[in-house]
Amino acid sequence: QLQASGGGLVQAGGSLRLSCVASGRTFSRYNMGWFRQAPGKEREFVAAISRSGVNTNYVDSVKGRFTISRDNAKNTLYLRMNSLKPEDTAVYYCATDRTTDWGTFAPEYWGQGTLVTVSS
Repeated sequence: QLQASGGGLVQAGGSLRLSCVASGRTFSRYNMGWFRQAPGKEREFVAAISRSGVNTNYVDSVKGRFTISRDNAKNTLYLRMNSLKPEDTAVYYCATDRTTDWGTFAPEYWGQGTLVTVSS
């Protein structure tokens, strides 16, 4: 089970940190990712991190502004979001990767989502 939190209302240029806590003892076995879904749009990939945390990947629109990280000892995934823009407004979801390889991310289990609203 994945529990996401940390969303809220922030002004453009502000920052937020999302967290996703995983229950169970297998968190470190999964590559993890963040996705988002804006109103009226399809869910899109935002960022991913490998099981060890060494490798990360981002969608171009958030590169340099967002940082994905994880703490395997705490079973927690993070997404630090800086320089937020109104177009970042969306429900953000954490997810596990059904594959163990790095380079392709196939979401399997989803968290419940946390809403991020960026005002202009």
